[in-house]
Amino acid sequence: MKSKFQNLPLRSGVGIVVLNKYNQIFVAKRIDNPKNFWQMPQGGVDEGENYFEAALRELKEETSIENVSLLKELDGYISYELPDYLLGIIWKGKYKGQNQKWYIMRFNGNDKEINIKTKKPEFFEWKWIDIKDLTNVVVHFKLEVYKKIQEELRKII
Repeated sequence: MKSKFQNLPLRSGVGIVVLNKYNQIFVAKRIDNPKNFWQMPQGGVDEGENYFEAALRELKEETSIENVSLLKELDGYISYELPDYLLGIIWKGKYKGQNQKWYIMRFNGNDKEINIKTKKPEFFEWKWIDIKDLTNVVVHFKLEVYKKIQEELRKII
């Protein structure tokens, strides 16, 4: 049986890998999914906004992080689709998943600058993790995305 959501488009999005000086990755737990899943900052691209500007905006909105430098823009896009139980719920039911442009950035500040208690908080807890642990903490439907990112990170670190 075909889902009534299969014809929905993918949302244009960005994802940001934030590395500290020890090459650990910033991850956080979402307020709307408090189970033991962690994710990297990510979000949608506004109409007329370029992807890199969207990445910097989302990073600031979600974490208050501004003190970063770009290490690498990953080639192409990485997509994922939502599982059936989330279709029609997330993003007001407008999309079936995301098509994301990912950026790897170096955090040049100190941890005191990180503040997830923002105007519209998305996260309630954050931490730094090792690259090897990245695929162990992610929600199942983003696993393939995180595997690809993990491969890219191993090439540059």
